[in-house]
Parts: sequence; C-alpha cells; structure tokens
Amino acid sequence: MSATPQTPGIVAHRLPPERIAENFADIAPPFTAHEALVAADRCYFCHDAPCVAACPTSIDVPLFIRQIQAGQPEAAARTIFEANILGGMCARVCPTETLCEQACVREAAEGRPVEIGRLQRHATDALMGRGGHPFHRAPPTGRRVAVVGAGPAGLACAHRLAMLGHEVVLMDARAKGGGLNEFGIAAYKTPEGFAQEELDWLLGIGGITVEYGRRLGRDVTLKALVEDFDAVFLGLGLGGVNALAVEGAERDGLRPAVDFIAELRQAADLAAIPVGRRVVVVGGGMTAVDAAVQSRLLGAEEVTIVYRRGREKMGASGHEQDHAASHGVRIVTGAVPVALRGEDGLAEVEVAYVAEGPEGLAETGESFVLRADQLFTAIGQRLGELPEGLATEGGKIRVEGAGRTSLPGVWAGGDCAAGGADLTVTAVAEGRDAAMDIHAALTKT
Repeated sequence: MSATPQTPGIVAHRLPPERIAENFADIAPPFTAHEALVAADRCYFCHDAPCVAACPTSIDVPLFIRQIQAGQPEAAARTIFEANILGGMCARVCPTETLCEQACVREAAEGRPVEIGRLQRHATDALMGRGGHPFHRAPPTGRRVAVVGAGPAGLACAHRLAMLGHEVVLMDARAKGGGLNEFGIAAYKTPEGFAQEELDWLLGIGGITVEYGRRLGRDVTLKALVEDFDAVFLGLGLGGVNALAVEGAERDGLRPAVDFIAELRQAADLAAIPVGRRVVVVGGGMTAVDAAVQSRLLGAEEVTIVYRRGREKMGASGHEQDHAASHGVRIVTGAVPVALRGEDGLAEVEVAYVAEGPEGLAETGESFVLRADQLFTAIGQRLGELPEGLATEGGKIRVEGAGRTSLPGVWAGGDCAAGGADLTVTAVAEGRDAAMDIHAALTKT
C-alpha cells in the first residue's frame, strides 16, 4: 500500500526547505568553457576509439571532443545529436563509468578517463541554449506512423521518422511525455525541468502530433492503429511492478520505489514529500539506489538497501553504489526480506541471509531484524497488459532485427522489448534504429 503523511513514522518536512534545495542541487554541474577545454585536451582522439564502440548509440566521441577543443561546442552538439537526439539527457543520466568512460584509453592507462559525459553535456547545452532546432525535415513522404509511448525509445523514433519526412502521431498514457526521463530518474540528476525542456526542443523538428492521455488497450487498440497507420512503433516501457511476496506485505508503509521517484519528480515542493525515519529499500538496481539516496536527502536518518545477491551482481554500477554509501546508505547483500511486522503500520523488517545453491538461492537459517517505518520495493518491473497478437520473450515483446515484432507493420523498442540493457541510451538507439527500418520498409529503400 502507498504510504501517506498520516502513516506513523512517515512525515513530511524532515528538513528545512533550504537544506532540501541544497541536497537536490545538480549532482554534476556543467563545465565552464575553460574547464571543457582542459578536459577535451586529455583526449587522445584514437582512430579506433573504444569509447565509440562502447556507446549504444555510437556517438563519434573523438570528433565531438575535437570540435570542443577547436572552440566549436555547437558543432560538437550536432555530431552528438546526429547519433543520439536525447544526447542532453544521456549526458546527465548515462552510466558513462561503465560505458564510454570505462572503455577510454586514459582509464586503462591512468585510472582516470576523459570526462566524456560532462563534455557531452557542455556541447549539448550550448546548442540547446541557443534555441531553434539543428535539423530540418525531408520532403513529406505522405506516410503516417503511430508511435505509442513518449519515453526515450518513442521520442527517438518519432524524431527520426519526422526528420525523414513522415507524419508522426505520438501517444502516451500520461498527461505529459518523457517516460523514464521525466518520471523515473533521481531529481538531482535532472533538475530544473530539463526533461520537459528537452522534449519541447525535440518536438521542434515539426511533423509530430502529440496526444497525451491515450493508453493502448483502453483508448485505442493495436488493431485499429495497424489499420489506420502505415506503421506502428511501440515504446511502452514497463508499466507494472513486481510485488513483494512476504508475510505482512499488505501493511501501510510499503510502496514501489518507482512511485516514490515519480512523486519526487513531479513535486513542486520536495520538502513536502513524506519519508520515513528508518527506510529499507529492497533491490539492487539504479531504481533502488535512487530511492535510497533521495530518502536520505529528504531527511531519513537510516536507509538500508537489501539485495539478494552479491554486490558484483547488483544492477547499479559501482559508481552508483559508492554514491549511495557516500550519502550514508547501508548496503546489505546476500539477504532477502521474509516478513514485515508492526502493530500500526510498519515497524520492522525481518531479513534472512541467503546463499547460492544447486536449486538457486536458499536461506541459510540466519536472520536479523531491521527497524523500519517505510519500505520501498525495487525488485523489477514488468510489461503491463500485452497487446493482442504479439509474441513475447522473457515477459517482454519479442523483436527481431531493428525492432520488428511478430505482427507485420509493428515495431517495438526500449524497455518493453526483449534484449538489450534497460538504459535510456539503449532505448534511444533502439528507437532510432527502428525508425530507420520503418523508413526503409515504407519507402522500399
């Protein structure tokens, strides 16, 4: 059940507004022009740059860094946007420490990579801050494409299709677009409404009609879309959350971490968000870390992440784990919650140690108790109601090639599609590539 401000132990205004504002300030402030030049000077401009191969969208990293070095950040931004139209957001939220920067030659030689992510933000901010749009639409093709889901995959697909001259109708079940970028990422990573600013800028290409409040299966059917449009792209994301199946899971104080993060991202007053004094987060991915760290930033005194496997198996990168630890978050691994107890709401969580065995994870017989008045679950998300006729794989939409589904004329990408990492940058790549495949199918090129 969702916690409310009236639930004992879960209260708002644990910290004064000025402290909250400080806590949720931009986690990685932009480079100054001089800092960007110094950072760019560290790049070797490798001919066979491993950083490019490590980027899911294959941004030409050496080229855009050389353009920054030459004093042309806007040209650098165009290089970035040609590969990744959401390069501004990806510069803020991508786990660059496990992608391009981990592959950097400087990282291998010195243990300190070129700061590719911050350089990317420097460039994209420069161009977006100028206003206008860097690309123009091709002549109209007369073809109409429905894009369902205004998250990273849908936005990347819609933009590329519009740029290629197709008319696009972009639909989303929520009242605003952005998907994960708007509702699912820690507030300190994308402050000051950047997700909506980027969305508005992206739509500047033209040729995209946006229809919010339209849910597939409720307001429109896939069959109708296939009949009415020349092609359909599904970027549905993962609307469902996995439930915590333990004794006492019906108690007040238990809440999906994604709901907590979404509330934070939409709140006009962060200080008014209720949070427990003692918080437990179950899970080991980025969502778990974002929920845990933000609980601390809101004033929770004790925050513990409980994950069933070892740290090396956590979905959150080592950088994110260190970030959590630096904010006082305790990480307990090899353990699972087995019971939630309390007379008036949640009071404690019984946690059992587990070990890997022939039959998978099994309790060792040892357990301990964590005092807690709030628990966030971040144990995975799942696809909501599946449109009729689509084949699935591992609980997601099965795709082949550049996102082709089992239904002719229907493509899919992003978190709802099988295969690939659940990352913003991966979703962008899949949306972009699907758009190119759709264009080739519609124009027979």
